[in-house]
Amino acid sequence: MPVIYVNDTAGKWESDPRAYLERCLATQARGRDIVRLIEPDLDRDYFMFKPKHSAFFGTPLESLLSNLAVRRLVLTGITAHQCVLFTAMDAHVREYQLLVPADCIGSSSRAETRHALFIAERALGAPVADSARLRFGRAAGVKA
Repeated sequence: MPVIYVNDTAGKWESDPRAYLERCLATQARGRDIVRLIEPDLDRDYFMFKPKHSAFFGTPLESLLSNLAVRRLVLTGITAHQCVLFTAMDAHVREYQLLVPADCIGSSSRAETRHALFIAERALGAPVADSARLRFGRAAGVKA
């Protein structure tokens, strides 16, 4: 399964994913322990930067998914009520099938995460369950 990381620039545009990852793994970096757990393999995984909330906005994501012949997306990430949800909405209008592992997204509050999951399931028709219960088949994992 191809894994595609789409990261916010946080106002600091870089063209080098390795430099970005080094900054995120620096000793003083907030969230460093989390980054270590989900760190991309830059020799195998895909990586791109996004200027706004959706992984589709201002990125080559749609072209990459087309080249990979992917029609089903497994969405994970943080800021579930913004980045993950906006990406899910953009994927939905582009007619991608969606899966959202509930234990692989998060926000600053449980209420925001629950709200995002509710919309993904009810409005976008995305199966929502813990990752161990979802079956992926041919899909791409998009980490928004």
